[in-house]
Amino acid sequence: MVVATMMAALGLSAQEEYETYMTAEELPNAVLFLPAPPDTTSTQFVYDITQYMWGKQQRLDTDRLEMAISHVVKDPKRMAALFSEPFGMTISEEETPAIYRLVHMSVPTLRLTASFPKARYSRKRPYVRFNETTPYPDDEEIERNAGSYPSGHTVRGWGLALLLAEVNPENQNDILKLGYEWGQSRVILGYHWQSDVDASRMLAAACVATLHSNAEFLADLAAAKEEYARLTGQSTGVNVITHPASVASNRTYQINGTPADENTKGIVIQGNQKKLVR
Repeated sequence: MVVATMMAALGLSAQEEYETYMTAEELPNAVLFLPAPPDTTSTQFVYDITQYMWGKQQRLDTDRLEMAISHVVKDPKRMAALFSEPFGMTISEEETPAIYRLVHMSVPTLRLTASFPKARYSRKRPYVRFNETTPYPDDEEIERNAGSYPSGHTVRGWGLALLLAEVNPENQNDILKLGYEWGQSRVILGYHWQSDVDASRMLAAACVATLHSNAEFLADLAAAKEEYARLTGQSTGVNVITHPASVASNRTYQINGTPADENTKGIVIQGNQKKLVR
């Protein structure tokens, strides 16, 4: 079930609404399970400063700087295009509709997990603390007063990498490499501390784990895997069906073990097989 629509609050386009699989309240709350960002008097903050200087050195590599700037995207469509290369095929609404739907729904859901800690800590971004400019000045005023901890870009990038690696495990290393570099790009541009990025990877992983308890997400994930298998000539072992599960069969159950009925949608268990009901 789609439970929320988010726009500018997610750092996404104010002209387009984005559906999410779950609400912020249903997703892991980093305020409750991750430590607060490093205090400015701590040794951990010294490491953050060191990494900020490392990021400025990386800008001297024009290819890496160009890559970092290319990662300054937030909307699912543009992220799908960038992840298409390591994924090994074009991810688009026209060519891979099931995989694209998974991306389109997951990216804003992932971003929701950063909402509570950003509001709670309101951490200053590196370029703000040092009163410096960045290689990407377009976002400087927009992000100046937005919390730095955790990194919403990293949550999106690493979380999407985890999901696409699950759909396409053959290319998992290339996909995960892009997901990792996505976070480091935020350090290179000076928009985030390293500790922001590190925490965001943990938060993204927690969000992905929670998504696996959501029936609509599981249905979309199964459809994405089936589409990928069909396009690559592989077999997933998941039979995707488009009609409701029959109540006449006493061997059809929902994924949580309760009996399915004519209104059941998503993953069901019939006999010893998993099936997707739409």
